[in-house]
Formats: sequence, C-alpha cells, structure tokens
Amino acid sequence: MSEGDSPLRVRIARVDRTLPLPVYESPGAVGFDLLARVETTVAPGGIARIPANVIVETPPGYMLLVAARSSTPGKKGLSVPHGIGVIDQDYCGPDDEILVQVYNFTDRPVTVARGERIAQGVFVRVDRATWEEVPAATRASRGGFGSTDPRAG
Repeated sequence: MSEGDSPLRVRIARVDRTLPLPVYESPGAVGFDLLARVETTVAPGGIARIPANVIVETPPGYMLLVAARSSTPGKKGLSVPHGIGVIDQDYCGPDDEILVQVYNFTDRPVTVARGERIAQGVFVRVDRATWEEVPAATRASRGGFGSTDPRAG
C-alpha cells in the first residue's frame, strides 16, 4: 500500500464470534491468517475441508486467493492439493464459509486444532477478458514445461 492510500475496506462475517478476525501478522505481510473453526483430523493420504470461520464479501475488481501458510507442510505434513483456492466475488452468502482444503501427505493422522492458523488469504486485483477470436495462432511457439530453462533439453 502506498503512502496516503487507504486500506481496502472489506465486509466480513465470523461464523463463530469467539474466534478472532483474521489479522496481518506483520506490517509487511501481504496475507492474513485464516483460523480453523473446528478441530479436524485428516487421515493419512486423506483430504479434508477445514472451515475457516469467515464469510468474506470480496470487493468488485478483486479475488480472494487462499493459500497454505509456508510453514504448514513442514510443521503439519499438510498441503493444499490444488495449490490455491480462489474465492469469487459472489461467494459470500450465509452458507459460504471459506473452507481450506488440505491433503495429508504423511503416514499418520494429522490434527488441526480449533483456532490454529491453517491458511492465508490475499486480495488480488483481477480483470475480466473479452475474447477476440483469431483464425490461427501466429506467434512463434515457445515450448512446454521448462522451456525457459536454458538447461532444458
């Protein structure tokens, strides 16, 4: 945020008001922590959806990106199986609590405690595209996965 800019004002509802609102843990943090609303045990090799206790009215022109905290895989043995979660602007009704999907990649059950920081949210500016269809692609092909790596085949 630039000097003189006011923070983005976002409407939020907590499902359980005994848990705190999400917070940015440092002045330079771009993500705010989401907390588990209920204790959840994830079976080895299993996937679970952990309620994050908030319903967020994402402002027009933004999306809410939900990502794992960087320490979660090492500390808990959990990862976000699809990399990130995208919360659309119209996902904000009374039953639209944010859920954090996690995958347990360990060989033991993993418990996430109620109130534990399980993911982070980041507001990202977005645009919507209008399509201009062309008869064929005309630019040179770049290659596939790893094509910008000079060591790649």
